[in-house]
This record gives sequence, structure tokens and C-alpha cells, in this order.
Amino acid sequence: MPVSSSVTRLLWSFVLFLGVSFGVYVMFAQVHYAWNWSPALTYGPQLAVGWLTTLGLSLGAMVVSILVGFTLMIGRRSPWVPVQLFCTGAVEILRGSPLLVQLLVGYYIVATALRIGEPLLVGMVLLGCFEGAYLAEIFRGAVESIGASQREAARAVGFDATQTYRYVIIPQAIRRALPGTTGQMVSLIKDSSLLSIIGIEELVKKVESMNSASYTALEGYLPLALAYLIVTLPLSWYARQLERRFAYET
Repeated sequence: MPVSSSVTRLLWSFVLFLGVSFGVYVMFAQVHYAWNWSPALTYGPQLAVGWLTTLGLSLGAMVVSILVGFTLMIGRRSPWVPVQLFCTGAVEILRGSPLLVQLLVGYYIVATALRIGEPLLVGMVLLGCFEGAYLAEIFRGAVESIGASQREAARAVGFDATQTYRYVIIPQAIRRALPGTTGQMVSLIKDSSLLSIIGIEELVKKVESMNSASYTALEGYLPLALAYLIVTLPLSWYARQLERRFAYET
């Protein structure tokens, strides 16, 4: 599909969302909901700072999650049993416990014991580790989906293990892992809203402060949803472009 066609589809999706949002707005207007947008304008600069904080946290956590996911994937495929057990245990614990619990334990117990008093840094690392456990399984599934015949063919032409991964397995695994990875990155951006519980003034925290001070609700949450969509929709579109770029005939 041409790039222009993909952009058109994305724009139409955005227009459809705005239409549905306007319908909700009209519905609440008919049930005599008293809209008050003045607090949103007053708190606009603070909301912008919170949005930028969310973007920075999400970007940093994405880098951490990819590094953690790749490391855990390699560890689970390691020939050394202790390394396998450790990485498998880490993946199961991180995936099997709520992110909220991990944030509370990681910040108020682990970070306090290590004398790390930077909520931004701690939150970024904890969020990256949580999402990295899911990426580890996505990466492992993509790598293990490559047929054994291709590994044998790589050995037949004289490739060692590193060259086999670099030239044969990784290029194919990237394409197969892209859809799941994209979904996990979108989830990471949304999960960043939980970082407010450890005192990080990101977008959701700013909206909650605005709502509490002005006694409003939807006037804060509707722009909040729009702010997240501004980030997640282009990310999904770019991931689809990468899928087409790495497409090949099997």
C-alpha cells in the first residue's frame, strides 16, 4: 500500500474519532452537563509540561524495554542452565505481577535501600523492565519461528553463530516481531500513567490536579485521551510502514 494511502487512512481514522467525540459532547450537552473549558485553558501550560514529561518517560522506557527484552531473550536461549533459570524466573515474575505492585516495591523499597531518590529515573527503569519481560517473549517467539533448515544452510556456507544471527535470523525475526512490539510500545505509553503513584508529575497527574482544583471531569479527560492518541496513532502507522519495508517473499 502506498505511503499516501496509509496517511489517508490514518487521517480518516482520526476524523472518525473526532466525530465520535463530538457526538459524545453533544450527548452530554443534551443531558445538561455544564461544560467548563476555562480551567483547561488556564492549566494549559502545565498540561503541556506533563505531556512532554510523559513523552520523555515513554521514550526512555522504550529504550530500556528493548534492551531488557533482548537480554532476557538471549538469556533464555543460553546454553548455561543457571542463566536460563534466572532469565525465565525474571520474565515470569515481571509478567505475572501487576505493574502497580512493581512500582510501589521498586520505588519505596528497592530504590530507597539503594538511596536512589530520582522518581523519573526509577519509574523509567521499572516501566522498561516490566514491558521488557513481554518483549522478551515476543522476541523469543520471533527467533524460534525461523526454521532449523535456515540455520543449517547458514552453517553450510561457513557462517558462525554470530553471523547466522546477524545475517539470517535477526532480519527475519525483526519483521515477525514488529506487530507484537508495536502493540507493546503503545501499551507502554498508556502504562506510563501509573507512574503518578510514585510522585511523577506526568500528564495524568496534571489532569487530576486540574480536575481537583476546578471541580471538572470530562474537560480534563477528553484532552487527555486526545493527547495519548496524538502519540499512539503515528507510532502504529510508522510500525506498519516498517512492516512493509521489511516485507519479503518466503
